[in-house]
Amino acid sequence: MDQEKIGKFIREIRQKEKLSQQQFALKYGVTYQAVSKWENGKNMPDLAILKQICNDYNIDLNSFLETKFKSKYSKKKKIILLVIFLIVLIFIALFMLLNNKDSDFNFQTLSASCENFKLYGSIAYNDTKTAIHISNITYCGLEDNNLYQSLNCTLYEINGKVKTEISKYIYEKDEPITLDDFLKELHFNVDNYEKTCEVYKENSLQLEITAINEKNQTITYYIPLKLEDNCDE
Repeated sequence: MDQEKIGKFIREIRQKEKLSQQQFALKYGVTYQAVSKWENGKNMPDLAILKQICNDYNIDLNSFLETKFKSKYSKKKKIILLVIFLIVLIFIALFMLLNNKDSDFNFQTLSASCENFKLYGSIAYNDTKTAIHISNITYCGLEDNNLYQSLNCTLYEINGKVKTEISKYIYEKDEPITLDDFLKELHFNVDNYEKTCEVYKENSLQLEITAINEKNQTITYYIPLKLEDNCDE
């Protein structure tokens, strides 16, 4: 067990819940000095308190002690997210068919070609236009527990050195947010985009995430997108 990492996790939980050390201490019947020692890696909660913290925030105790955040219900949540994605995909397909009865639409799957990100995406297209759906984006790179005061994500079409903005998602709340929490909210639904699918067969779509932390430092993540198969000619 790494006391320092466990302390950082406890601090992250407390900050996400917007609790002061005093409030967190009252919740678990200890002094704020004890919470301070936990967060600084100088001491650890006893087992009963650790169990209570894990129960309160749906964290597996063994994973917590190994300093890995794994929800008890992570597998269930993944299944739910997959079902939601399939429902959205079906909805898009029905919408496109009902509103374009004279045109046949084809579908291609979009994925992240950047190894640090995973996502679900699709393109529905015919001879004149496309619809783009992107959701369930997750970050699987190096651990990032930073709090950001500003976050936005832009979907671009790239043609050589020219970048054309297709859509943009901006985090508009006042309180700081982590990258993982931002990605949970992030999604794109672009209907009736004027370009046809053939334009994208060279993987010309890209997501660009710009994050500004509390020290006013800017971090940019680039996520190239690829089609699983080329569009039909």
